[in-house]
Amino acid sequence: MRFFVVGDVSVDLIYLVDRLPAAGEEAVARRALFRPGGAGATMAAQLASLGHTAFLASRVGTGPFRELALSGVRDAGVDLKYLQEDPEVATTSILVFLLPGGERTMVAYAGASRHLDAEGFKPRSLDTMDAFLLSAYALIGGPQRAYALKALSAAKKRKLPTFIDLGTGAVREVGEALLPTLAQADYLLMNEGELLSLTGAGSISEGVARLREAGIERVVVKVGPMGAIVATPEEEALVEPVEVDEVVDTTGAGDAFTAAFAHGVMQGLPLVEAARLGNIAGALATTAVGAQGRLVTPEDLAAYAHVP
Repeated sequence: MRFFVVGDVSVDLIYLVDRLPAAGEEAVARRALFRPGGAGATMAAQLASLGHTAFLASRVGTGPFRELALSGVRDAGVDLKYLQEDPEVATTSILVFLLPGGERTMVAYAGASRHLDAEGFKPRSLDTMDAFLLSAYALIGGPQRAYALKALSAAKKRKLPTFIDLGTGAVREVGEALLPTLAQADYLLMNEGELLSLTGAGSISEGVARLREAGIERVVVKVGPMGAIVATPEEEALVEPVEVDEVVDTTGAGDAFTAAFAHGVMQGLPLVEAARLGNIAGALATTAVGAQGRLVTPEDLAAYAHVP
């Protein structure tokens, strides 16, 4: 399958700390790592690892972060023919404080990704694609938003299956104004916090109902240790999680889930089974440091398919 992916590519500056410092304090990191990241890049890398041809539409700067930001997608075999270079703005970067147990706190610099030039998108580039994936971070603003909307419109005209992965930053910056765009997705994926924040609901069921009122009918809610919830007009189901020995870093787990879910859908699996693949990929992604530290293969999915 050929996937067209729109989203950020970044460098993650990861500091492993025991605690976050209070204002005016200093905390000493146990370790510091620089890793490739970005929701768009991570989804594309996971799709390529799963055997698909993934095309990444994003933008990087020409400075020192460029090669590191692209190292993961290049190693995975992502096609970068739609990558743009910015001569003035630095590559997107994210400062990640990684706490014991895998939880993290982040500070993001939007950088070159937000300057993705819509003039560089040609609708005919989707003529040979099988599916379209969009990170909602691309909908926050700037030229990148115009590119994302233009590409989404072209995908819908070509009746490509469209997947939109929500993000906490996108919800925080744009809020419910995202809903008309999200309603264009065939499949909308998000975590519980993003769902409640987007809809103002007090529960998952209420949030899903509000999305349905907005015209969004196929929703997948990632609920962490509880697995995932698939909600459509025909069914609502909790898909049990997959256990791994040790959670090291949750960065990129949601992106891995989305890639594996899209992989399953495009293989013709029922949505519950596709979400099961998402749970496997998301769980495995937490076993290494960095958003792209653990790429998932078809063999991984097969090995864990019957693991409780």
